[in-house]
Amino acid sequence: MSAKNRARQDKVEAYKREQAKRKRSGRIWIWSLSALAVVAIGGIVAVTVFGNQQIVEARQIDGLQTFENDATHVAGTVDYAQTPPAGGPHNAVWMNCGVYNEPVPNENAVHDLEHGAVWATYDPSLPQSEVDALIAAMPDTYAVVSPYEGLDSPIVLSAWDAQVAIDSPEDPRIDAFIERFWQSSTAPEPGAPCTGGIDAPGKQ
Repeated sequence: MSAKNRARQDKVEAYKREQAKRKRSGRIWIWSLSALAVVAIGGIVAVTVFGNQQIVEARQIDGLQTFENDATHVAGTVDYAQTPPAGGPHNAVWMNCGVYNEPVPNENAVHDLEHGAVWATYDPSLPQSEVDALIAAMPDTYAVVSPYEGLDSPIVLSAWDAQVAIDSPEDPRIDAFIERFWQSSTAPEPGAPCTGGIDAPGKQ
């Protein structure tokens, strides 16, 4: 091979080595950017999830009462520790969730709480406009709304082992209570049926 061709060949080889080096550098740069992107996305997701959890936990519900109730099935009436009851021994047959314009049996309504429902009870003297607003504030499923005699406040929200007294259907604690306890894992059987049971008198 002539000196001229050798020089050309050397240049070609040098060029190939330089191209290979640039290619490797480009791959490393791309991999680095990809890794940084994954880390950044993971960080954003972690911060978002953790942040949302903190927000929910930080939303203290003023006046919230919590209890520890038994979940056995019984026949007959029960003398409950809370008024309205927020859990405890109850009838083996649940009550169909929904809106009732008459008082409902405690023992069947408590079975709904066992399934993760929220029970909104209101004083029978509550104006109909406020009753309608309360109904509108409740979820479409896994919720019971009914009048209840002898309440100490216009409205009481109950879930399994949790209860709060409410003065008005516009009270922001309604949303906070539902967010925290509706279909919550604190219920013994969240997600179990809230239909296919019995209708109490006054079902709308």
